[in-house]
Amino acid sequence: MNAKNEKVPDPKEIEKEISEFLSKKFGDNVKIVSPIVMPQESMLEKVQSPPHKEKTINFDLKPEELISYLDQYIIKQDQAKAILATKICTHFNRIKHTQTFPEALEGMVGSIKSNVLMVGPTGVGKTYMIKLIAKKIGVPFIKGDATKFSETGYVGGDVEDLVRDLVREADGDIKLAQNGIIYIDEIDKIASSRNIIGADVSRTGVQRALLKPMEETEVDLKVPHDPISMLQEIERFRKTGKRDKTAVNTKNILFIMSGTFSDLSDIIKKRIKDQGIGFGAKISKGEDPSDILKHVKSEDLIAFGFESEFVGRLPVKAVFERLSENDLYEILRNPNNPVIQGKKLDFAAYGIRLKFEDDALHRLARQANSENTGARGLVSAVEKALLPFEKKLPSTEMKRFSATAAVIDNPEGSLENLLAKPADNQLIVDFERLEDEEKNYIKKYISQNRKLLTEKYGLTLSPSRIEVVAEFYSRQILDVGNTIFKIKTYYDEIKKIELFFFKDHDINIVLEEDAIDHIIAQVIREDVKLEDVYENLSKDFQHGLKLIQEKTGKNRFFLPKKALTHSEEYLSQLVKNEIGKRKSLTE
Repeated sequence: MNAKNEKVPDPKEIEKEISEFLSKKFGDNVKIVSPIVMPQESMLEKVQSPPHKEKTINFDLKPEELISYLDQYIIKQDQAKAILATKICTHFNRIKHTQTFPEALEGMVGSIKSNVLMVGPTGVGKTYMIKLIAKKIGVPFIKGDATKFSETGYVGGDVEDLVRDLVREADGDIKLAQNGIIYIDEIDKIASSRNIIGADVSRTGVQRALLKPMEETEVDLKVPHDPISMLQEIERFRKTGKRDKTAVNTKNILFIMSGTFSDLSDIIKKRIKDQGIGFGAKISKGEDPSDILKHVKSEDLIAFGFESEFVGRLPVKAVFERLSENDLYEILRNPNNPVIQGKKLDFAAYGIRLKFEDDALHRLARQANSENTGARGLVSAVEKALLPFEKKLPSTEMKRFSATAAVIDNPEGSLENLLAKPADNQLIVDFERLEDEEKNYIKKYISQNRKLLTEKYGLTLSPSRIEVVAEFYSRQILDVGNTIFKIKTYYDEIKKIELFFFKDHDINIVLEEDAIDHIIAQVIREDVKLEDVYENLSKDFQHGLKLIQEKTGKNRFFLPKKALTHSEEYLSQLVKNEIGKRKSLTE
């Protein structure tokens, strides 16, 4: 009777009792160690909560559309962009097609996934490109490091943990997670060593552990190697008597691997040389290793140390090019790049506006190129040059800072001169010059991408509106896309003024495009509130327009920019014209 009424201990109490027992029997030589699984528990609770509406892939991007999107953010890598955009678009469009027409899979045995292997030197944009693609598509994305698998010595557990992390990234939505992207970096580090005689178990074991998830398998969200997780599952089953599905099918999960493969070019050269003249591609002696990688074949990857089954599950190969000094400059010059935007944000945190001179960007690119780490070197170069200013300027009254070529060439000397003459007019002149140059560059950039940006944000980019966007970009720390999105938000809010005016005064006004741009410019420059804009419109126009309405019956009026800047003159002329027109018609 007492046994029946005895309280069932929770998993933590059980863990404590087991630990005490082991301690008494074996002393400190044996301990129970449980990984922290609270996030895992939280994820499982989400999965097993009351079912919500299932999400489906809503994807209709075409390869060329995705390439155009990537072109806004990534310099060079045209071939890699084309390969990745095409195969990833096809992968997700195929998922959408089979969800709509499931009969398309009838009779098909097995499936071939377009898993991707990306090859290229460090700092060329491999990870950045995949993050951009996942964000654009709207699928969950998780990144893992292949070196983690080999270091733990545990084969399989870490691999499956990536799938569990994908579910967590999808907020517990298994259906959505099953259409996600798993990205594994430094995959070349799990190739078996060619200097070891016999099997390199720790590395080939990880390759084999990846085989099933890369193709199709069921991954249980419960962690089998975690006793506490299993006890919690038992406790849930005891309370509810139910076992909800907590497994993820990897059939539609796209696996993308990347690595530098530093020694792979030697293997490719040897293969081509052994094949002799007339077989395969010819390679000149001075050819860059990254160019040689373009000739990679599956047999080269197997010679590098990968299992043939592993290579077979990576049918798509994208080779990234090494970035030149000019490429690094173009990255810095790109208005969407996070390096310059991030540094502007650092200074903005202290109320300091930062502008970069074009010559300064060239110098930073040169310094980064000397580090031979690709785009990663840009961050180091920028930090090294501007750190002294970031340290000192927040303690001054300075609110504008111009990063000129002189600043990059001689940071310490430039800082000393800056602190000695903080009120020098030349500093203001330099900043205004750089601000104008930045605006002109943004106008040029938007004009060149006008069609794409107009379609993407649903906002007509007329010359006057491009001026407004460029000014807003210069005043805020946003990339071009978010700048246009913000302007579109202002545009939509201003259009609501027309509805309010009709509701309050029974008069239909239409603000012309130049009038809307004028209002947006006021909001940007003078922090004018749209409520004030509406009040001024009502005060300036309701009586005059009502008079015209009563005299002529007209109830729709188009207001250009001139109506806002010279309201009395414009309204007086409008009344005169409309009433005069009415009189001439009745005579």
